[in-house]
Amino acid sequence: MTRTTSPRNFLYCKRSEFLFVMDNQWLFFCVAAFFLVTQTGIQGIGLNYGLLGDNLPTPDKVIALLKSRNIQKIRLFDPNHDVLNALEGSEIELVLGVLNQDLNQLANDPSFATTWVKTNVIPYTPTVHFKYISAGNEVIPGPLAAYVLPAMKNLVGALKAANLEISVTTCVSTQVLGSSYPPSNGSFSEAVAPDMVSITGFLEANQSSLLVNIYPYFAYASDPANIRLDYALFTATDVVATDGEMGYKNLFDAMVDAVYAALEKAGGSNVEIVVAESGWPSAGNGDIATIKNAGNYVNGLIGHVASGAGTPRRPGKVVETYLFAIFNEDLKPAGTEQNFGLYYPDMTEDEWKIDLERRLAEKDAQFEVQQEHIRRLESMLQMVIDGQTRGRAPVDQVSPVEEGGGSTHFSDIDRDPRA
Repeated sequence: MTRTTSPRNFLYCKRSEFLFVMDNQWLFFCVAAFFLVTQTGIQGIGLNYGLLGDNLPTPDKVIALLKSRNIQKIRLFDPNHDVLNALEGSEIELVLGVLNQDLNQLANDPSFATTWVKTNVIPYTPTVHFKYISAGNEVIPGPLAAYVLPAMKNLVGALKAANLEISVTTCVSTQVLGSSYPPSNGSFSEAVAPDMVSITGFLEANQSSLLVNIYPYFAYASDPANIRLDYALFTATDVVATDGEMGYKNLFDAMVDAVYAALEKAGGSNVEIVVAESGWPSAGNGDIATIKNAGNYVNGLIGHVASGAGTPRRPGKVVETYLFAIFNEDLKPAGTEQNFGLYYPDMTEDEWKIDLERRLAEKDAQFEVQQEHIRRLESMLQMVIDGQTRGRAPVDQVSPVEEGGGSTHFSDIDRDPRA
């Protein structure tokens, strides 16, 4: 939206919902409005780094690839020291996983948790940015479920003893839900409720997020007769499902909101969801797992997350999301499991995947444009402040921010840079 100067000197910054009123005497100004700018990289998007392949490049090459693509977040399923070494000094945020087989010992032996932290975290903390530590991956429901919360508590204790502030959580799939449709009916199943309610309380008390694996692919593949493909692929243009006053154009949002509803019912209204995995296979399941569908899903997901639209239940909030995965991994079970990668082992990518790099390049350019806006607006503010200090100069003596023909244009600031 473009706004030009006028004798009344009213300036509205729509995006921040603040009103700036400039008359001949006063300037009401909020600095925060100038910093609603997305940093370089795609806000909220990271990648899963799996290692189940016998033909994968070395970690140093992988981290160099990610840095060249401006990827700022990754998830690692276990504390692989070669990867941790490669991450040193990279400024890439890390979600570090605990092996499922270690949960029992972590839960029952605090000294093991201390050793785990001393071995896998402390040596790297000066130069590796640990964002979350995840106690297990998709073990609820299952025989290891009872170990998750005690393991989390012991890890928190070990981290605190080392004076480290790193969020501890766990990762679940949507199998923890007993009800998911409509999304507002989302609730944990009776089988997992005792564990999930306790974990939710722990996360709420510690202001930690819950990692959730969200896969519209599996939902669609299991019921293609009743789920529209465009709804699963982010290509639907109309509202496909309604839930009261909320409308859903994609299945991803519906799945996320179903988990939010379950968390709220379990006492976790303030627990945020981090989507730890989401992706679509490019082969291995007939005409469902195709390069075209994978491209539509991945690029649709990137665009949706980067827009900052959030979900109908949590609008306007970026859903931190980790794409699955960096590589096709040939040591996984044959079929779709080997075909979720964005890159081939030689670090080349399919044409459809190039959109990730294009979006990152666009973000860099948009960031520079908006930084220039900030510099100009700060200069304008300083001129007004200086004028007021010397006797409150009339606003009509203050030059507007110049762009184009000399009018005051705020179209690029009003516009969400992530759109």
